[in-house]
Amino acid sequence: MLDAIGGRDNVISVEYCMTRLRLHLREAAAADEAKLRAAGAAGVLHWADGEVHVIIGPLARSLAREMETLVK
Repeated sequence: MLDAIGGRDNVISVEYCMTRLRLHLREAAAADEAKLRAAGAAGVLHWADGEVHVIIGPLARSLAREMETLVK
């Protein structure tokens, strides 16, 4: 999933909210919706200012923690 959002260098911050990963990316266009869906995402929302929400489901919290570890 990290590759599908442009790699660790593209990630500014990772948060979670219930069923979503809230990602602030340097280059939001690098988030590949097809790859994210193939990795298990139910949907992807692109917001302003490089924010991307990836709808994951109940695993969002654990995935956010794992991603935080990988991007540090």
